[in-house]
Amino acid sequence: MTETLQNHGEVFTRLWVVETMLDLSGYTPDRPLHALRAIEPSVGSGAFWVPMVERLLSSLDGDTAPDISGALRGYDLLPPHIETCKKETVRLLTAAGYCITEAQEIADEWLRVADFLLDDDDTSADFVIGNPPYIRSDELDQNAEIRYRELWPTMTGRADIYVGFYERGLRLLSPNGRLAYICADRWMRNAYGARLRAFVSSDFAVEVVWQMHDVNAFEAEVSAYPAITVIRNADQEKAVVAECHEAFDSLSAAALTAFTLGGDDTLHASSFAAHRMTGWFEGTDLWPAGDPDRIALLEDLNERFPTLEETGVKVGIGVATGADKAYIVDKDFDVEPDRKLPMVMTDDMRFGPFVWGGKVLLNPWGEDGQLIDLDAHPKLKAAYESHPKLKDRYVAKKQPAAWFKTIDKVDPTLTPKPKLLLQDMKARITPVYEAGGFYPHHNLYYMVSDTWDLKVLGGLMLSSIAQAFIEAYGVKMRGGTLRFQAQYLRKIRVPHPNEIDPTIAKELAAAFDAGDRDEASRLSAIAYGI
Repeated sequence: MTETLQNHGEVFTRLWVVETMLDLSGYTPDRPLHALRAIEPSVGSGAFWVPMVERLLSSLDGDTAPDISGALRGYDLLPPHIETCKKETVRLLTAAGYCITEAQEIADEWLRVADFLLDDDDTSADFVIGNPPYIRSDELDQNAEIRYRELWPTMTGRADIYVGFYERGLRLLSPNGRLAYICADRWMRNAYGARLRAFVSSDFAVEVVWQMHDVNAFEAEVSAYPAITVIRNADQEKAVVAECHEAFDSLSAAALTAFTLGGDDTLHASSFAAHRMTGWFEGTDLWPAGDPDRIALLEDLNERFPTLEETGVKVGIGVATGADKAYIVDKDFDVEPDRKLPMVMTDDMRFGPFVWGGKVLLNPWGEDGQLIDLDAHPKLKAAYESHPKLKDRYVAKKQPAAWFKTIDKVDPTLTPKPKLLLQDMKARITPVYEAGGFYPHHNLYYMVSDTWDLKVLGGLMLSSIAQAFIEAYGVKMRGGTLRFQAQYLRKIRVPHPNEIDPTIAKELAAAFDAGDRDEASRLSAIAYGI
């Protein structure tokens, strides 16, 4: 979570970042800004608002006095912020030659104490520019959240409030209008952003995504994983993706802006790398992030190769019990033998090949996929009843007769199958082979297939190409740890198994067995034809 002020999710943006965003969006003094409308949805202390007023005034012809009353609109929930911005607006207007009375009337017209997400003014805008507040769903006022979700249907799941700010801002755009936000980019690669991604791709054009995770873009240190995003109300054309590093500053921004507004297909500098893509991603697809050269490579692979699942690979997650202390025990635990399901735990594969640590699941599910008759298994029943908290779980209260069930069903057909297993949180993709006979714990993801030699697939998964997919589409935690969740694993593209040269396939399997990442990467490049 970002740092907040009075729990209003405020993070104040540095001036050079603001000026860059105004340039990228086309809010520049060489245009007749008085004839256009710009909205700042959360003015705060005026980080965006003041430069916008300055640019508007700079755009005016000194010999005429056009009506500017409809040129700007600013919102904020906090009256002190509106008052601060009004005072600065009046100062700028009077310095530009407006009388004090007219300046105050214009400031009053432009700025309002209101919730941008609830305000009923639907006047179209040529620009929506700013830094939306960062407030997670579980920190919102319940009544306000209900109303937000009614009005802005892209706010699904655990969506941050900025998702609503995106939707409302986009809906206000006139044809060819632009929205420019600096905001956390988690929605681009999380489940709760799926509906917003689909909304953007169906009706708008992504023009700019600058990832700025390590850039000193704000006045206070925050953990916001920010990106500058510019979206236009137009048909999709080319889009610029950039990865900006810690040394990225105002001079870097000027160079990257010049490239973004018209340049070659690729630009590398000491503090950033950028690539101009031919299009953008469709539907609910995750948006990649990171090194633009890698994104360009993935764009090519996405066009030429099927997904894992399209080649016959099932990707899933292990069983969640809801009470591991009650369900997961040592193999020597005294219970009916047929109720002991050998489990693969994270520790069994943390440091290399799978070595069973002896944990079993006290399994309440039968071979038919239904709950067993607990009375027919008195030892198991006694084991469960020694954990009275099992009956206090939500799943138990919802189905009192099934109080002993695990959250997830156990799929009896999965146990005997060979599997590739992957730990959820790790710095590098590390598939581990399990020959069959064990069931994965919920901290592990698995791949099974009837079409693949899993060791050949394991060689591909061990490669830098598979790593590139996860780094581009997945969420990276602090310290460089990656999430290897099913939604990200499913984004990996692979050659069809029958299209891989048999010699290369054999060598991929050998590289997997040896844990040789470099050799797996070399062979995978051949298999992909890159």
